[in-house]
Amino acid sequence: MTATDPPRPTPAPLLRVEDLVVEYRSGGATVHAVSGVSFQVDRGETLGLVGESGCGKSTLGRALLRLTEPRAGRVVFDGTELTALRGEALRRMRRRVQMVFQDPIASLNPRRRVGDIIAEPLAITGVADRAERRRRVEETMTSVGLDPAAYERYPHEFSGGQCQRISIARALILEPALLVCDEPVSSLDVSIRAQILNLLEAMKARHGLTMVFVAHDLGVVKAISDRIAVMYLGRLCEIADAGSIFDAPLHPYTAMLIAAIPRPDPDLPPARSVPVGEPPSPITPPSGCRFRTRCERADARCSADVPAMREVAPRRAVACHHPLR
Repeated sequence: MTATDPPRPTPAPLLRVEDLVVEYRSGGATVHAVSGVSFQVDRGETLGLVGESGCGKSTLGRALLRLTEPRAGRVVFDGTELTALRGEALRRMRRRVQMVFQDPIASLNPRRRVGDIIAEPLAITGVADRAERRRRVEETMTSVGLDPAAYERYPHEFSGGQCQRISIARALILEPALLVCDEPVSSLDVSIRAQILNLLEAMKARHGLTMVFVAHDLGVVKAISDRIAVMYLGRLCEIADAGSIFDAPLHPYTAMLIAAIPRPDPDLPPARSVPVGEPPSPITPPSGCRFRTRCERADARCSADVPAMREVAPRRAVACHHPLR
């Protein structure tokens, strides 16, 4: 490219989330599950979404697919606003956006054969005839490491890791562009976790997938993510590439999550800090910064003002009045 050539346009992100709000009613009270979350995911990228249990990350993941309806905000997928779609238009768009659920066994119908479970998205969307569906199912089973001869078996005849492979096959059968994974390895043994993570990486490369990977384990998220978004009590705290998050966290909560990762060497010095206390209730979140009740850096400003997410470097942002660096 010469000095006279016009600059090349930056590719539009595949997924853009703007000020998303999800709230529930519980016993007459309002649960503030997701509060004004914004981010974007580029094509071919894996964004890890991490935080403690109850922070709203799974709710956010489901809201991206409209499995949970947001109260406000926008989800824009490949230029189309998903939050504005209804009826047949939404069903057509869901062919391109699929989900792998947290519990690999509970997410499968125990009364249906595995082949029929994987073929169900094809049947619902009217793709191909019965013979072609079977061919595509067997091909997809092979690609995720399942024996096509197991087509007629039932979910209870498989291990947890195999059931998750079935769930992944079901999600991939329509060849989606975006895959949302809601803690897909949290209920699996450590050795099986590695297999499933390697499988997701292989499927991403093979199908050109873009992924949102939800987890509470920072170590797992680092292994698979290009960028990581840290979530606390319904809001994003920090977002950056995976290396920067671990090498130089900016938000005190991010630093606490990293310090809480188990340290295998007993001779290592103790972690500088670990999370203190329990998160507040999402029904009555603290004013200002929601993390302030557990943060040793909090002051009067943190109580009065909600910290805005501000960009501090290219593709790096933090929501903190007193970042670590």
